[in-house]
Amino acid sequence: QVQLVESGGGLVQAGNSLRLSCAASGGTFSSYSLGWFRQAPGQEREFVAAISRSGGRTSYPASAKGRFTISRDNAKNTVYLQMNSLKPEDTAGYYCAASFLLGPLADHRQYAYWGRGTQVTVSS
Repeated sequence: QVQLVESGGGLVQAGNSLRLSCAASGGTFSSYSLGWFRQAPGQEREFVAAISRSGGRTSYPASAKGRFTISRDNAKNTVYLQMNSLKPEDTAGYYCAASFLLGPLADHRQYAYWGRGTQVTVSS
C-alpha cells in the first residue's frame, strides 16, 4: 500500500511561485511513476504533470508547459511540482498520484494511489 501526503499549497499572488511536495511511503519509491492533478470546485480533474519511475521522462499539458516543472528525489521518496508564473486559473486542489506503470502517465485512471491534496489559491 502506498501512502501519499502533499504539502506546500497556500495563497499567492498572480505571477508568484509555489513548490508543492508529495512524500510517499509504502512500497519502493523508484518502482512507481508519479503525477500531479488538480481539481477546482465544479470542474473535472485535470492533468498537470507526470514523471517516469527513473525521472528521466516527464509530461505536461499545454496549460502547464513552460511554467510547471515536476521532479522527483528517489532518495527522499518525494516528488515535487515547481509552479512559476501562477495565474488565478491555477487555483485548485492539487493531488499527487502514484502508479506502478512505467510512465509518465496523463490519464488519471492509470493511477492507483492518491493523496488527499493541498489547496493552491492564486489571487489576481
